[in-house]
Amino acid sequence: MPPKTRITKDMIINAAIEIAKQSGYESINARTVSEQLHCSTQPVMYHFSTIDALKRASYTQVDHLHSKYLMTMIPEQDPILGIGLNYIRFAVEEPQLFRFLFQSGYAAEHSLLEMIDSEELIPVLNAMQEGAGLSMEKTKQIFLTVALFAHGYASIIANNGLEYDEKLVAEHLKRAWNGAFLAAVQEEKEHEKNV
Repeated sequence: MPPKTRITKDMIINAAIEIAKQSGYESINARTVSEQLHCSTQPVMYHFSTIDALKRASYTQVDHLHSKYLMTMIPEQDPILGIGLNYIRFAVEEPQLFRFLFQSGYAAEHSLLEMIDSEELIPVLNAMQEGAGLSMEKTKQIFLTVALFAHGYASIIANNGLEYDEKLVAEHLKRAWNGAFLAAVQEEKEHEKNV
């Protein structure tokens, strides 16, 4: 008789993520995860005392995947445009995971203003700051504008309200970026003049 497969915590999280991809985070429960793993519910409940704990662990893993996805740039692409397009592409390619990340209530940050100071965002902001050549404060202001714009597009697409047209989205993102950048530069000049 072959040895019994040991069901690990990571296997359970990966199964939960697969369920979220296929049918939404709401479908994650002990039964669906155990079916995905071809085991009883006992290993699931052994590693996670509640389904909420499993969803939170799965959310954290999806958040890491999303951050990695955002930072995967096409060579020679403007980092700000690349990050914005990747954010929207993620919603196109993984609408269920996008909804899990941004519409489930599992985010540690409860507002965009809290998110901008999160550790996970540091590489994104550093790439933007390098591309913009501005202070981190001004970079954060630009990020907020572009992030709100990209999030709006991504949310509409993820919820089947709009068909994705990358050329049009890229054009709109450039306009949002240019407007936010020009406003930040103007504010910086005004500040320098008043100092």
